[in-house]
Amino acid sequence: MPSTVLDAPRVAVPRPVRPAAPARPRTTPLPVVALAGIAVVESLGLLALGLTSLDGVLGTVVRPSGGLVATTLVLLAGWVVLCAGGGASLLDGAGRTLVVSVACGEISLLVVLGLAAALGADGMWLVAVGPLGALPVPALALLALAVPFSKLLLSGTPSALAWVAAGPRPRTRRPAVAPGRPVLRGATLAVIGLALTSVTLLGSPADAATVPTTAAVDSAP
Repeated sequence: MPSTVLDAPRVAVPRPVRPAAPARPRTTPLPVVALAGIAVVESLGLLALGLTSLDGVLGTVVRPSGGLVATTLVLLAGWVVLCAGGGASLLDGAGRTLVVSVACGEISLLVVLGLAAALGADGMWLVAVGPLGALPVPALALLALAVPFSKLLLSGTPSALAWVAAGPRPRTRRPAVAPGRPVLRGATLAVIGLALTSVTLLGSPADAATVPTTAAVDSAP
C-alpha cells in the first residue's frame, strides 16, 4: 500500500551558516601595544622590587623561615609570569581573559592592603620611599591602582576587542632547509678543530726574558 510519508518529496534542510570571523587589522592597534608595554614594565618592576626586598630581608639579623621565603618567591614568580603572559596573549590575539583576571586580582589586593594599612591597630603603615621620605601605604596603594585600571581600560577598547575577535595570528611555516653536504660540514669542523688545537698547543712565541745580572762593576774615582 502506498504511504503518504514515503511518497512525500524530500525537502533539504539548509545547514546553519557560521558567521565569518572579522578581518584581522594589518597593524597592531595602539591600545594593544600600550597594554603589552605596561605588562612588561610591570613584570620587570615586580621582579626588581622582589629581588631588592629579598636582599634587604636576608641582610637583617631577624630572618624569616625558609618556607615563608619560598612561598613568597613562588607567588611573586607566578605574579610576574601571569602579568607578562596576559600582555603577550592579548598582543598575539589569543584573548583578554588573562589580562582582565590579573587586573581584577591586583585591584582586590591593593584595596585590601590599603584598608589594612589604614585601619590597622598599630596606626597607619608608613613605607620609606627613597628621598621622598616615609609615605603612607594607602596613598601608595591608590597610586598603584592606576596600573590595573589602565590595563582594564585598554583591554576594553573597541580596537582591542576587534583584535581579539579576529583570533590569533596565523602561524607562517618556515621553508624547510635543504640538507647540506655531510662531507663538507665534517671537513669544515675538522679544520676548525685542528686550528684551535694548534693554537692551544703552540701558542704565540714568548718574549725573551731579561735575566737579571748580579755582577757589580766597581768604578774607581
